Amino acid sequence: MRNHILAPILVLLVALVSLSVSAETSHAKAAADQAETPRWALAIHGGAGVISKDMPAEQRAQYTAGLEAALTAGKKVLEGGGTALDAVQAVILTLEDNPLFNAGKGAVYTHEGTHELDAAIMNGEDRSCGSVTGIKTVKHPILLARAVMERTPHVFMAGEGAEALADKLDLERVPNSYFDTERRREQLDRAIEREKETGSWAESFGTVGAAALDTHGNLAAATSTGGLTNKRFGRIGDVPVVGAGTYADNGSCALSGTGIGEQFIRNTVTRTIAALVEYKGMSCQQAADHVMRERLDPGDGGVIGVGTKGDIVWSFNSTGMFRGATDSTGRFETRIWDDE
Repeated sequence: MRNHILAPILVLLVALVSLSVSAETSHAKAAADQAETPRWALAIHGGAGVISKDMPAEQRAQYTAGLEAALTAGKKVLEGGGTALDAVQAVILTLEDNPLFNAGKGAVYTHEGTHELDAAIMNGEDRSCGSVTGIKTVKHPILLARAVMERTPHVFMAGEGAEALADKLDLERVPNSYFDTERRREQLDRAIEREKETGSWAESFGTVGAAALDTHGNLAAATSTGGLTNKRFGRIGDVPVVGAGTYADNGSCALSGTGIGEQFIRNTVTRTIAALVEYKGMSCQQAADHVMRERLDPGDGGVIGVGTKGDIVWSFNSTGMFRGATDSTGRFETRIWDDE
């Protein structure tokens, strides 16, 4: 009789213990998942293309220091609870001030020996965006792009009209010669000589960009460039074309591209990647790799991005891409080539 009474009690106790263990395991797994998922994340690039592994160690150290300074600027914003928009802007401002990169100070030369700069920024929360092209005297084109987004009813402004807006908003202006560097002048001279020999009149020398997720769950992306060395005829590349070189949407990812702008425009690279995430259910990495391998030609360039869960992605089909990543888990790194 006693065994008949004890058996159900033992079964109940075993069940309760199993439920308790299961609950603890579930809570532990949830805590682990939460710990592994970044609360904020940031990816940046400083251009993609033919980057020789024979680069002198001193020069590589300079590029690495420049990327780390930009990462640090964005990280400071994000870890302090700031917005993804402010973070990507901080990154671009840092790189626009660094003459190593093709944006702001250090932008490449046009055929006429001047500089024409482009920039774009996009907010993934509501897909608001701002772009500028043909900028000649605004020290920080990314600030003007953000002003277009936030302080006008427009998305895309060009040349003199965009610079008139800069005057109205008291954004810092500089003479076009401010962007001069000896290194870029030498690149122009070589490009003009090659043009005489081959007929090819423009060459790609990089872009800078950033993509971020903030602690509020919002994504943003920004890109800035001096365009192509030896460019002419009012050429506009992919950077200020939303969906080509720059895109952000909280429903998919934030992305910034770098490479041959015409190819990024033809293939709407950043929007296509985001659409593959949104409609095909691909991860950001899968989508970026697909576009780089299946839609673009070898050597066309690369893209960096951040997904809705803080996943940092980069993909490129050129020999190298200056890039970096940091997030709330402690990750902080820079790379140039694919086999590092």
